[in-house]
Amino acid sequence: MPAKYHIHVRRVAPRFSPLGRSTIIDWSEGCLRCARCVKEMCPVEAYRKRDFDRTQLTDTIDEMCRDCFRCVQGCPRELIFKALNPQYRQLGDDYWTPEIITLTWYQAESGKIPVSGAGYGGPFAGPGFDALWTDMSEIVRPTRDGIHGREYISTSVDLGRKPMFLAFDGQGELLFTPPPLLEVPLPLLLAEPPLGAALPRLRQMLGQAAQSLGTLALAPREHLTEELLPLARHLAPHYAPGKMNLQDPILPQVRAAELADHAGVLEDMEALKKRYPQLIVFIKVPADGRAEARVADLTRAGAEVVHLYGTHKARGLGDCRDLHLKDLIRRCHLRLVADACRDAVTLLASGGIALAEHVAKAIICGADAVVADIPLLLSLECRLCKECREDGPCPIELENLPVKRGAQRMVNLMGAWNNQLLEVLGAMGMREVRRLRGEVGRAMFKEDLDQEIFAPLFAPREGEPLRREGE
Repeated sequence: MPAKYHIHVRRVAPRFSPLGRSTIIDWSEGCLRCARCVKEMCPVEAYRKRDFDRTQLTDTIDEMCRDCFRCVQGCPRELIFKALNPQYRQLGDDYWTPEIITLTWYQAESGKIPVSGAGYGGPFAGPGFDALWTDMSEIVRPTRDGIHGREYISTSVDLGRKPMFLAFDGQGELLFTPPPLLEVPLPLLLAEPPLGAALPRLRQMLGQAAQSLGTLALAPREHLTEELLPLARHLAPHYAPGKMNLQDPILPQVRAAELADHAGVLEDMEALKKRYPQLIVFIKVPADGRAEARVADLTRAGAEVVHLYGTHKARGLGDCRDLHLKDLIRRCHLRLVADACRDAVTLLASGGIALAEHVAKAIICGADAVVADIPLLLSLECRLCKECREDGPCPIELENLPVKRGAQRMVNLMGAWNNQLLEVLGAMGMREVRRLRGEVGRAMFKEDLDQEIFAPLFAPREGEPLRREGE
């Protein structure tokens, strides 16, 4: 059995006060001056520790308060209130919500799985990944626990092409040389975010995080400067159409390279493989209406790894912008299954992978591994204000963040995600993440349930007129 994979996390305190979801409003007018104020009974001593952050102009009590409402309910004159923090509501956008951003901050700081003592209070179904429910029936078996070490659960995946059959000679020797495979210890690759300030420094953090995690970091070739070459074994340069150079000095040092899909991509792949036989070549394909057929064609032509990418909000591209990434992953996966070549190729997916649960759900839909980008930026305390896109000043001063500190926060985030993946696998009774790929029998899709079960129940009977809404 291989050595158990372990991500070394350690707490990295934030440089800025995290924004709390709610804020405390306490009035002094009308105070009875009780012998013991309810503020003194705060279980986390938030009132005693409170301060004023002059850099953000915020009261630090908001980040310490745990919303137990003990002070609100205990004040005899009802002088303490809890209200939604307007700064919190301005974080992110409709997809990268304030909840996702603050959750990522917590995991990047602590490396721990977020736990809500009050339980989950949100809806049990929604769009996108929220429409997928997983079967956790094995959670009643306490021995199947990969986090606390009572049972080994593998999160390793292979990148590369696998032969569909083996052939041996009379002496039992293989008649051909098997293609190279690259094993990474978790089904997560890192990628340069599509936005962000201080990008040269951010790339150094990305490379160091990939090295610590034992995985790969994808970045455009022109962004991989000489100072990143010591990390080359954990980098995968991306080449735009027409930009590949077989004489590139970085190619002998890396283990994988990525090519953007274009008309001559197969010729470029063959040239790379001929010059560097052990190099794993990725082909990056947009998640548009051609994706299903294109992934199948590339696989039949000998592609090793196909990287399907959508928008940063997990939507398709072009004519598929109304489809969610999970649906496009399923289409490509099922097409490869129908063509009897699914096991021959590695399928990566990226775009809108925002939470640990998205990793498991994307794999259930048919991906072998996923690529994370924007969450790595959020781990550095980014607010997604997008000032960097307009060459504005970064409010969290990313240019002053030490590389080692930033890399550790990325590692902490991936450590928390990995532990959540282990929980999912343990609760589903699986010993390795490879078995999770395409395992839709252990999942339910709300869209399928609505179509197959609930739609017939409410369909009008033959001869019965259609009912209008509200009747």
